[in-house]
Amino acid sequence: MAIEDNPETRRKYGEELRRRREAAGLTQEQLSERTIISRTHLAHMEAGRRRPSVEDARRLDKALGPDDFFERFLPTLDGKAVAEHFAEALEFEGVATVIRVYAAKLVPGILQTEAYAREVLSSGSSPKSDEARDKLLATRLERARILDDFDSPVVWTILDEAVLRQHVGGHAVMCEQLRHIVRIGESRRIRVHVLPFSVGYHALMEGVVSLMWFAELPPIAYVEGLKTGRVWEDPFMVRECQVAYDHALGDTLSHRNSLALIRSIAEEYEHAARHDRHS
Repeated sequence: MAIEDNPETRRKYGEELRRRREAAGLTQEQLSERTIISRTHLAHMEAGRRRPSVEDARRLDKALGPDDFFERFLPTLDGKAVAEHFAEALEFEGVATVIRVYAAKLVPGILQTEAYAREVLSSGSSPKSDEARDKLLATRLERARILDDFDSPVVWTILDEAVLRQHVGGHAVMCEQLRHIVRIGESRRIRVHVLPFSVGYHALMEGVVSLMWFAELPPIAYVEGLKTGRVWEDPFMVRECQVAYDHALGDTLSHRNSLALIRSIAEEYEHAARHDRHS
């Protein structure tokens, strides 16, 4: 389990990094060369948008001062619990102006209902205590609050049909979850596109990807697999992910037809849930 940083403390940490860099008479590019940390990564840290790794902090200490400030003060950034491989991407998600997500098997975290998220976090190969699960659940539900603002971020979601058909938590949970997606889709808060089984192989079949754009930063791509995830900032790799997403989007149902399909499957779950209650 990893940690989501405290935004205010992370901002102050970034300000101290900038202050010490400037006091040393270094540009971001020069500090990048000395620390073998990319200039983009340094810019994110100075802006308070990213938490440095322990290795980053040690390199900064070596380049900027003898007091080990950056490593010693890493623990002050600690906040909410999240899956380790997602911690870095979560920081970006909170400041993105545009998010485009592809989901292969599970409903994306920012769209999950409490019951669906609880089932996801209660299952898996690594059992969790109720306390650990509830901490993760609180963070996941908090993520959904980025949709409280109607205008930002702009969210596009591609859902593989498997997301709709995979039973997570039973018929009643799935009915509630799919109707939640329909509701926010009909409100025009998000755009939803379903990749039907009939498409067969498509450009995103080999992984899960999230694309994010920002007001003042270059776009990034987050690619995830089993217990792993990686943020890509390299422009070539980001563009490759964007192209794959666009290709897959071309194979999807329209927003309107996607919502109609999701609504229809939700009704199937509702009928099955009624049967469950009376059997």
